[in-house]
Amino acid sequence: MKRFIKVSAFVIAVFSACIGILVYSGAYNVGADDHHTKPVFKILETLRDRSVKAYARNIVAPRLDDEKLILKGAGQYAAMCTGCHLTPGKKDSEIRHGLYPLPPNLTQVRINPKEAFWIIKHGIKMSAMPAWGGSHDDDTIWSMVAFLQMLPKLSADQYRDLVKRAPPDEDMKMGS
Repeated sequence: MKRFIKVSAFVIAVFSACIGILVYSGAYNVGADDHHTKPVFKILETLRDRSVKAYARNIVAPRLDDEKLILKGAGQYAAMCTGCHLTPGKKDSEIRHGLYPLPPNLTQVRINPKEAFWIIKHGIKMSAMPAWGGSHDDDTIWSMVAFLQMLPKLSADQYRDLVKRAPPDEDMKMGS
């Protein structure tokens, strides 16, 4: 048993030293134009997905089918999200080419409401997804989540109509 403990401690020490050398040498390119290796990407993707699920687990979502809430969310989305997450009928944007990982096209996927709320409020480190909770209250964030539930079903004309009818953005937290 003592030999197993010594061998295990040695292996852990060598592995830790290798990781330390990799980190402190700067050898791993973190540029957004040089993609992660497949194992690193898979680890980071799993870490992100598991973390969001864990932190969003106990969030209680309000009713998301209220038209006023959806309209408010449409205006918020149009003001803050379209450059990265696109609009119906738009295939790409200039900023998306420089982002890694590529943000999801929210016109094509439906995100779990509790997870969407957590992501919008807290952002995602090292992904260009900002934390909107510092400048927007929970009700405003829920309005974006409500809108996101409808977005994949909208045509380009329906999207433009909702945005046109959206209330002005007067709810930003000031002095936060």
